[in-house]
Amino acid sequence: ETLVVLKHTIELIQQTRGINIDLDKIPTDDEKTMKLWQQGLTEGIFQFDATFVQQTLTKMHPTSFLEISALNALNRPGPIAFIPQFIARMHGEEKIEYVHPRAEPILKESYGIIVYQEQIMLIASNYAGYTLGEADILRRAMSKKKYDILKSSEEKFINNTISNGYNKETSKKVYDNILSFANYGFNKSHSVSYSIVAYKMAYLKCHFPKYFYAWLWKECLGNLDKTNLYLQEIK
Repeated sequence: ETLVVLKHTIELIQQTRGINIDLDKIPTDDEKTMKLWQQGLTEGIFQFDATFVQQTLTKMHPTSFLEISALNALNRPGPIAFIPQFIARMHGEEKIEYVHPRAEPILKESYGIIVYQEQIMLIASNYAGYTLGEADILRRAMSKKKYDILKSSEEKFINNTISNGYNKETSKKVYDNILSFANYGFNKSHSVSYSIVAYKMAYLKCHFPKYFYAWLWKECLGNLDKTNLYLQEIK
């Protein structure tokens, strides 16, 4: 449905306005589109049309695509609890802390909060000397909630970090943080991909609203609740 709306909205704009839009070349820092995100006007936008997400966007006031992507990953059972902390750190209302100084370059974009599985892989690689293959095994254990594997990996992780010159207490703290993350990990590759599609929809909605809404309405014919939601937003 999402891709259909994108495809036909572009076709309608080309047929009626003679404007050819290449969605792969639109800027991800478009000021007008970013204001739409900040106002939470995301009815009909893939992954971001729930009331809670719209309310969160107004509190978050995102200024970059990466922040939009992070919200997409955080809006899942489990990590949703970290959204207030993410926003507080983002706005400078809470001190940004890192599980370890070596993790700062990895977690800087998410204000010290582990949001993505790929961040865990990088921490395991940079801090504990895991190969990327070994780090991916850890990622898969997290995604499948295989706590037996995660627990048994603790000794290897700590021994590796000690070999790299870190003390056992700090290494245990880092691993415990990773273990707690196993409850809610989400792939950055998925979150960014989803958010790219959502951003394209937001761009069209912002710059070509009547064409965007026309196809949204066409797609929800017979659904009075959705039709009324879109109508309220247009007004």
